[in-house]
Amino acid sequence: MEVVASFYPLAFAAERAGGEGVSVRNLTPPGVEPHDLELTPDDLEAIAEADVVVYLGGGFQSVVEDAVEAEATGITVDVFEGIDPLRAPSGDEGDNGSADPHVWLDPVLYSGIAARVATEIGEVEARDGARVAANAGDLDEDLMTLDAEFRRGLARCDTRVMITNHAAFGYLAAAYGLEQHAISGLSPESEPNPQRIAELAAEARAEGVTTVFTEDLVAPEVAETLAAEAGLDTAVLSPLEGLTDEQEAAGDDYLSVMRRNLEVLRDGLVCA
Repeated sequence: MEVVASFYPLAFAAERAGGEGVSVRNLTPPGVEPHDLELTPDDLEAIAEADVVVYLGGGFQSVVEDAVEAEATGITVDVFEGIDPLRAPSGDEGDNGSADPHVWLDPVLYSGIAARVATEIGEVEARDGARVAANAGDLDEDLMTLDAEFRRGLARCDTRVMITNHAAFGYLAAAYGLEQHAISGLSPESEPNPQRIAELAAEARAEGVTTVFTEDLVAPEVAETLAAEAGLDTAVLSPLEGLTDEQEAAGDDYLSVMRRNLEVLRDGLVCA
């Protein structure tokens, strides 16, 4: 059975659900920011021939949405459907209340997405439906354990304000009672103005913030500029839009990177 997933979190869910009986192709290579994806002829052929194509709609990867509409002949799953999304603050750079697509960073929401992916794979793999359901149950258990670790780990912190490179962490912040203050908007390519940098520097001083969180697939220069202006440290927090080459070589996955995120947050927010 062939499954095509548009980027890493969806590929991970499909791999865990399908197990050895499913071949999963991730359209977004390691180290590539999903917004920058350009599809090759082989990618288009894979979308056309796949039994199941899993993607995130809402404009997150519009090139994939267009290709799915034009090429896909199997089951297509837009995991953004049915989710009541968070909205970007109206003041964010160019977003004006746009839907936040970063739903996979809330382990509970992500568990629902993974269950939906498993259901569609189980429909195609009818003879192995029980195995797929068992795999999905194992992943759900892992994600509920992860959620409990985040709740315990972030229960008592000196500050609940997280200053991030771009507005990728809204769902994570909402799930665990944090406040995301992003330098730029939902897209990592959006450019903040100097006034935004000055505002966040003042907020950091007022809220006792010690750390600005950069990202692993996005250039850190803007975040480093803010950190230098406000006298803050920096630390890498992964939005898990994909694995880096180093993470893939080390055998990292969604769960291990999220646990590393938890430790980075605990250090940066000074949590007991």
